Amino acid sequence: MTMSSIIALAIFVAAFALIATEKINKVIVVLVASAAMVVTGVAPANDIFYSHKVGVDWDVILLLLGMMIVVGVLKQTGIFEYLGIWAGKKSKGRPYRLMVMFMLITAIASPILDNVTIILLVVPVTVVVCNRLHVAAQPYIIAEILASNIGGAATLIGDPPNIIIGNRAGLSFNDFLVHMLPIVALTFALFVVLTRFLFRKEFDYNPEYADSVMTLQERRAITDRALLIKCLTVLTLIIAGFTLHNVLHVQPAIIALIGALVMVLVTGVDVEEVLAEVEWGTLVFFAGLFIMVGALVNTGIIESIGQWAIGAVGHDYTLAGGTLLFGSALVGAFFDNIPYATTMAPIVDILVNEGSDPRNGGFMWWAFALGADFGGNGTAVAASANVVGIGLANRSGHRITFWGFTKYGIITTIFSTIIAWIYVYLRYIVLA
Repeated sequence: MTMSSIIALAIFVAAFALIATEKINKVIVVLVASAAMVVTGVAPANDIFYSHKVGVDWDVILLLLGMMIVVGVLKQTGIFEYLGIWAGKKSKGRPYRLMVMFMLITAIASPILDNVTIILLVVPVTVVVCNRLHVAAQPYIIAEILASNIGGAATLIGDPPNIIIGNRAGLSFNDFLVHMLPIVALTFALFVVLTRFLFRKEFDYNPEYADSVMTLQERRAITDRALLIKCLTVLTLIIAGFTLHNVLHVQPAIIALIGALVMVLVTGVDVEEVLAEVEWGTLVFFAGLFIMVGALVNTGIIESIGQWAIGAVGHDYTLAGGTLLFGSALVGAFFDNIPYATTMAPIVDILVNEGSDPRNGGFMWWAFALGADFGGNGTAVAASANVVGIGLANRSGHRITFWGFTKYGIITTIFSTIIAWIYVYLRYIVLA
């Protein structure tokens, strides 16, 4: 191992450890680590902004930026408050029905608008409805977070690891729909049944409090009906663009940016107000991660790990896929799945292109995606949606502890990962 690779690895491991402990803001950690990579020469300063291989992946950054702007505009319509109140009334205040309604809203919206954003919008509404019912909001918020991580796995834009994987592997929006949507839909349906047992002690029904929910007026939540119609029209066109991007020969990032621009122009919203909704810290975090991983690629560490992995699994196709899926779920459960996906994507690329079965090696991308996405439910810090949702709950007075979330998350991760492996094994190995 060369001195440059030792330096790159040392900086990366130190940064990863600090991110995992959450003692220092993760954006500061990646910025300092990226700067250290450049100053020491292990990350090529002339390439970090221009090279896809060893620099910032702008397709990922710009895709996220475009969708954040879209959500910032859509948020002003009040549609999510409307859906929250609607769910409360449709459930007639019955706790399990209410949980299912909230999970449905979250799981259906997450593949379209990304799970972190959905959690930001749905949790505050959940707190309002639960306060009306005089029930603890924690089980509902936990169930929503778990559902968002499952639902977000269905599309290219639903979960940040998918964006990273799709861009690295050259997978389209439609590829994710074809390969991920079936197993995500099945897993979510079974998860809904599982929650009936996971939270069985939390479903106390009180008719008096339920009546107070029925008095809420969901229509009042829609602040601007004309704005809502415009937003939904543009959003539909954006999703259509994602679906047809291979035919149009336009990258999803460009579609997202054009869609965001059109939505801003058509709706006439205050641009400054919308830009304030963009999670700039998240975008900077991604950029820093790309530079850090680029240094590992530049110094040959990723290549070495990839070759080692190929040697370890040999030509055992089943072992390669199973190790990748369960390994990703295990590691992803204890570390934020965004840096994990960013680090592992180049290694999986090597496995697919130089590994055991060049005809069907692409299936390993789906094993990787399912493991990384479902592993995000493992602990309270395994995914950004978890951290955001728990933070919102704590600020609202409904405190969720690390173990309070993790004891449900671990069960959900084991449950969903086993289902995912059965799917991968049958579809890509037995029936290939």
